[in-house]
Amino acid sequence: MKKLIEVALPLEAINREASREKSIRHGHPSTLHLWWARRPLATARAVLFASLVDDPGEYLPEAEARKEREKLFRLLERLVNWDNVKDPEKAEGEREVIGEARYEIARSLAHTLGEAPPTSPQDREGIQALLEKAPPVLDPFAGGGTIPLEAQRLGLKAHAGDLNPVAVLINKALIEIPPRFAGLSPVNPDYRAKAQAGDRFPRAKGLAQDVRHYGAWMREEARRRIGHLYPDLEGKRVIAWLWARTVACPNPACRAEAPLVRSFWLSKKEKKEAFVVPEVREGRVFFRVEREGKPPVEGTVDRRGGRCLVCGAQIPLEHVRKEGKAGRLGARLMAIVTEGDKGRGYHAPTPEHEEIAGKVIGTTWKPIGEVPRRLTGGTCNPYGLDEWYKLFTPRQLVALTTFTDLIAEARERVYRDALAAGLPDDGIPLAEGGRGARAYAEAVGVYLALALDHLTNRHSTIATWDATRDNVRSTFARQALPMTWDYAEANPFGEATGSWEGMVEWVALALEALPAHPEGQARQVNALDSVNGVPTPPLISTDPPYYDNISYAALSDFFYVWLRKALGETYPALFRTLLTPKAEELVADPYRHGTKEVAKRHFEEGMRQVFQNLRAKAHPDYPLSLYYAFKQQETEDGEGEEGGEASRVASTGWETFLQGLVDAGFQVVATWPMRTELANRPVAKEANALASSIVLVCRPRPEKAPTATRQDFLRALRRELPQALRQLTQGSIPPVDLAQSAIGPGMAVYSRFGAVLEPDGRAIPVREALALINQVLDEFLAEEEAELDAPTRFAIAWYDQYGYSEGPYGDAETLAKAKNISVAAVEEGGILRAKGGKVRLLPPEEYPAGWDPAQDRRLSAWEVAHHLIKALKEQGEAAATSLLARTPEALAEGARALAYRLYGLAERKGRLADAQDFNLLAGSYGHLSVEARKARRAVQGELFGG
Repeated sequence: MKKLIEVALPLEAINREASREKSIRHGHPSTLHLWWARRPLATARAVLFASLVDDPGEYLPEAEARKEREKLFRLLERLVNWDNVKDPEKAEGEREVIGEARYEIARSLAHTLGEAPPTSPQDREGIQALLEKAPPVLDPFAGGGTIPLEAQRLGLKAHAGDLNPVAVLINKALIEIPPRFAGLSPVNPDYRAKAQAGDRFPRAKGLAQDVRHYGAWMREEARRRIGHLYPDLEGKRVIAWLWARTVACPNPACRAEAPLVRSFWLSKKEKKEAFVVPEVREGRVFFRVEREGKPPVEGTVDRRGGRCLVCGAQIPLEHVRKEGKAGRLGARLMAIVTEGDKGRGYHAPTPEHEEIAGKVIGTTWKPIGEVPRRLTGGTCNPYGLDEWYKLFTPRQLVALTTFTDLIAEARERVYRDALAAGLPDDGIPLAEGGRGARAYAEAVGVYLALALDHLTNRHSTIATWDATRDNVRSTFARQALPMTWDYAEANPFGEATGSWEGMVEWVALALEALPAHPEGQARQVNALDSVNGVPTPPLISTDPPYYDNISYAALSDFFYVWLRKALGETYPALFRTLLTPKAEELVADPYRHGTKEVAKRHFEEGMRQVFQNLRAKAHPDYPLSLYYAFKQQETEDGEGEEGGEASRVASTGWETFLQGLVDAGFQVVATWPMRTELANRPVAKEANALASSIVLVCRPRPEKAPTATRQDFLRALRRELPQALRQLTQGSIPPVDLAQSAIGPGMAVYSRFGAVLEPDGRAIPVREALALINQVLDEFLAEEEAELDAPTRFAIAWYDQYGYSEGPYGDAETLAKAKNISVAAVEEGGILRAKGGKVRLLPPEEYPAGWDPAQDRRLSAWEVAHHLIKALKEQGEAAATSLLARTPEALAEGARALAYRLYGLAERKGRLADAQDFNLLAGSYGHLSVEARKARRAVQGELFGG
């Protein structure tokens, strides 16, 4: 029986909530511990619900089925809203949405099992009895735990498998530990002294209170031991000390200590600006703080190298690397940040504060292991920061080691207090399923260790100061460990970002938001073997690794080395190795495997085996759902230059992933582009990075699936793909995601055949199929262009050749005649300037303010699109909506189609800034058009008294 996910979804509502969720911080489970490329909970919740609920078209006439789908859509729209599910005990409405979702799942289960359905959402016993018979949900690549957690929230048994011990620990903390201690009151003596009859601590709220209590004890004990290393300044609590790395000037006549500073800005907030001014005195650089004007120099180092402030000599990065490897990089205190009644205070460094930090003696224990030599996104290894302990100052090592040691002491205190509170002394450890005093103490220790990881993420020399937010960035501001020049050393005893108190609160709030029922299981297991540990055939939903995008094992060693010290006794099997396992990790890392080809084979064969095992062991009544986010377009050499024509080819990652899926005998039955990333994340600010994952919904391909010829496949693509593409573009899938999103419906055509054959009998592989899908996508965009007005078609052709640069008037006249229009007419339309024998299209910023489309008699889709881009960039969505509401709908739709067409041209030509503009318009269009329609109806209502 088809499930809802195979037929229809309220995609816009799901994507809206998925995007919003990335900005929710305190109290969200994703903040329990950092994990890279984590999927939003809203997306996983929607995918799992729709994978379990029958499509109404399977048992109702189509007219009734549509009404029933709309009802399910309305439920889904409420279900994906985090505010409706974060605390089911808090409000009746929140209980209702979870209860209704479980009711609908139970109804479908009853139909599948041939049992009586529950009578209503209030029939909790009937619903629970059916949910206990539901297939368990398995995620063999569980990572940050999104999918298992949301399975648990929907009332399903969740199984999480991962090879990475850090990921396994996160999943244990999300789905395995909380159910064991759900409903327990806190054991700490402060609570027991004031406990009252009738106190309730639903889910893991009692456990969270104990994490806070013992975390506070650790803070005060740590302050007693090492508080003298973190002095106040003039009676004010220090938030952070800002340091600049230094290197000896390579000029033999100078050899001064040269500070390497990326930016001298301390705060860019309006009316609170502050910056460092470097001064050279007697051959040495000193620093002072100013608050008016701007820094005399932006910085002293960039990607090309540095500059000595004393003599002006250039400092090649190779010189910095050489000095770093020799252990000769230094550091100078550049500024001190304090917390005051009126916000942040910025101060010049003092000799006393620099001396205190400089005299800290290192610890006897330090985290060992090599920092990755190669990482996508950058690594600090070549600069001498090649061992984990070298990423920390001596003071940071002392602080982190102190807090790590205190976790063990806190466990002993929890154990004694748990016994006093009446928990049994059964001696069974947490790792063996314990529920008594010992296991509870170890559980509190786990969450305190997660707080330690939060602290570690803010207390390294990779962490920098954010002058736009006035706080300390995390070490993993992106999925890499890049070299940083000026860095921030936070105060763990403060109250701002980077404090121990704040880190504990992050963890406690996230713990309180966990469902804590039913019991889940997280295992360290190879994905190939993960199915074998599940007692009954599971429903499988997973987010597999992305070829060579992220080296999870290499990155997670940063946390692992601290977790191993803190939790080695709690989970000895999980932390038995010095570093995380890497040989079996399914990533195509050429640095690990020797060559790209060997790495590709490792990934390809591993994924093929995993998919084959999943096909053999998955529950036959439920589809498999796979998340994938991999940019499809790449150039042959991996580079793109301004004006260069990039060869559009299918990426190796997509090709390998999909080939393994098809070879294992799966066919794609539905595809859904899920918007899962914030547009303001660091990588998206600088590139047209993917904002969506594609959810591929798969079923086993029939054993006797027909074969097809190349022409059969192309005809089917041309028949079916355009309709799917119209739905994608009308739903405002961003152009950056369109080529990737087209893969889904294209592969749905390809994968339903047993094989697609050339005339000579050779089977067409996935790589060639992807090229044909791209071909049909180009045909679709070209057909949409043909429907546009003549000035716009002229401008497209001109832009393709010249962009917004000048070109010869003669060329423009020749092109205009071919488009059955004149250059003068295009110029009168306000989109072009012709002067001195040259012609130039106007970029968005040159379009006039105060434009009213209702008064423009020479409107074109090109003009509308550029005014909308200008409004979005300069004034925001409200201004763009106002323009769209006054634009004829046919031209508004033309502007949408144009944005997709121009994005493709701009990206191929390497015009990345232009591509971002077109991506912005197309990605915003769906929301703008909805608001514009509301505005039009409001105006019509006023005119006609409606």
